[in-house]
Amino acid sequence: MSEWKSLLDAAVQNGKISAEACGHIELYLAGTASVIGAAAITELLKAEEWQEIDDRFFKTMAFGTGGLRGRTVGKIVTAAEQGAGGPLGRPEHPCVGTASMNFFNLKRAMIGLVTYVRHSFTGEGKPSIVIGHDTRHFSRDFAETCAQVATDLGCDAYLFEGERATPQISFAVRHLRATSGVCLTASHNPSHDNGFKAYIDDGGQLVEPHATGVITEVNSLKSEEYEPLPESEQGKLRILGDEMDRIYMDKLRTTLLRPDLLEGRKAKVVYTNLHGTGGIIIVPMLRELGFEVITVPEQDGGDGRFPSVESPNPENASALAKGIELAEEVGADAVIATDPDCDRMGVAVRNGSGEMELLTGNQIGSLLGWYRIKSMFELGWLTESNRSRAVLVKTLVTTELQRAIAEKYGISVVDTLTGFKFIGEKLKKYEEAIPVEKKGDYRALTEEESRKLRLEYSKFFVFGGEESYGYLGSDFVRDKDGNAAAVMFAELAAYAMSENTTIAGLRDQVWAEYGVYLEQGKSLVMEGGEGARKIAALVESYSKNPPEEIGGSPATAVKDYAKGGFYDQEGDELPEAAMLFVDLADGRRFAVRPSGTEPKIKYYLFGKGESEEAVAASLTALWESLEKDAYERMNSCEDS
Repeated sequence: MSEWKSLLDAAVQNGKISAEACGHIELYLAGTASVIGAAAITELLKAEEWQEIDDRFFKTMAFGTGGLRGRTVGKIVTAAEQGAGGPLGRPEHPCVGTASMNFFNLKRAMIGLVTYVRHSFTGEGKPSIVIGHDTRHFSRDFAETCAQVATDLGCDAYLFEGERATPQISFAVRHLRATSGVCLTASHNPSHDNGFKAYIDDGGQLVEPHATGVITEVNSLKSEEYEPLPESEQGKLRILGDEMDRIYMDKLRTTLLRPDLLEGRKAKVVYTNLHGTGGIIIVPMLRELGFEVITVPEQDGGDGRFPSVESPNPENASALAKGIELAEEVGADAVIATDPDCDRMGVAVRNGSGEMELLTGNQIGSLLGWYRIKSMFELGWLTESNRSRAVLVKTLVTTELQRAIAEKYGISVVDTLTGFKFIGEKLKKYEEAIPVEKKGDYRALTEEESRKLRLEYSKFFVFGGEESYGYLGSDFVRDKDGNAAAVMFAELAAYAMSENTTIAGLRDQVWAEYGVYLEQGKSLVMEGGEGARKIAALVESYSKNPPEEIGGSPATAVKDYAKGGFYDQEGDELPEAAMLFVDLADGRRFAVRPSGTEPKIKYYLFGKGESEEAVAASLTALWESLEKDAYERMNSCEDS
């Protein structure tokens, strides 16, 4: 009997490891060709690291509609995983485990995706897959492995020569008419994580029916091993580089509504890509547009450790701290930050007092949406006769200020579930609604040509976004785009200058017209297997026993999206989702849902009033009540 097997049997017999985790360990070792697995597991068993073992094997990582995401560096790194070490101090080998992001889970995901793509492909030649990656540990290794699997199993692969922003992968899928796309990224997650994100042929993330098709293929696989096709049937590998960057940048320029505003207004901005991919496009793009761009030197290069920030997430104020410090030194007008895969953008701007002020994702999105809608009417693109065909798409947990703005202009608003894939799904719907004989080769049309078609035959997407710092202003990318967000923000800054005000001043003008809308995002973090079980129990508690009152205010409406039966404003049914939305009698609202990408349960708080201070105080009080209620629920779950 192998040493790991005898140690494992003893641990199960003594109640140190669950039978379920034991089964996952055996599945992993049977399904991987690596010798590292047995050595790492033996080390953990000998050291009696029961919590670490549970965290790695409490589940088998299932491929979902968002792909895969998990730890690629364990809390404890075994000697077997450390090996000779890798770049930037990372281990030589990724984290062993069925609940971890490693070659076992990666290759199963890629094999399943390729299998689905080949079975459903109806075009000429071979199906093709665009593959990109960010700066995280193992991202390049994972990307090259995906390219190898794709070509071995009969698909052509387009592999970017180096790290690129996630939205550029979506763009390349559309531009190259590829069958699918893959990006190796964990977005804004901590440095120990990585992930696998999949796109289908329209450049959008997997939605039905493709999601179920791919998930079924992936989750049926128990092993990472496969048999390559004969060489004559294999696909070819093509490398993408500067030429694709130039095509993408030229397209990004078309998101400008009034490019003349930027002429002669040379704003000074500080930009940081937080050790990620954003500097590849944003820095040269903003300089081409006439901005003086100063970068944060210690955050410029790609570094999967993200060594200069606590979290590489522009949602967090600390991520912009060095940028703000530099902006004060050089007298910059604004700070722009994007997360490692550059699909999210956060900003700090000077207010009327000359101080740097952070804007929330809801505020950034509302200002961008307001400016774009207003400008489209002023340019004559939108009129009273066609405005009914214009649409703003946002997630349910994004501020209602955007609805107030759009509806005042007579534009419809559609709410989707959380996740930009649902906004991308709407864009696909609007494209497909154009008669085939009218749209021709849609992807080759100019923005003006496609806009006219959508306004005549379908819906014209004016803006979309989510509160978590994700925005989109066009449909040539089908995911949130930090690069495009930076371009739209640059135009907004130029507009503010033309009006002799600041972006913070524009925000105050919008509040004066529509009322003060404020939101707060909170979360409770619970890591590992035990944390996952606590989150699941808390989610079940909310569904079974929704709050009847919070903070002394009765609940007047409760929507449990996990129970289904909900439809959006266009009559499309919303998929079931673990999210509870509660309206309170005093006008405040909140939503609660488990994160799909991080070990946390998330809370969204909404308030409106005449005073920023009063609304902020009311939301702070709401969170105190919600947090107290959450811990009472968790204690109750543990007692039962």
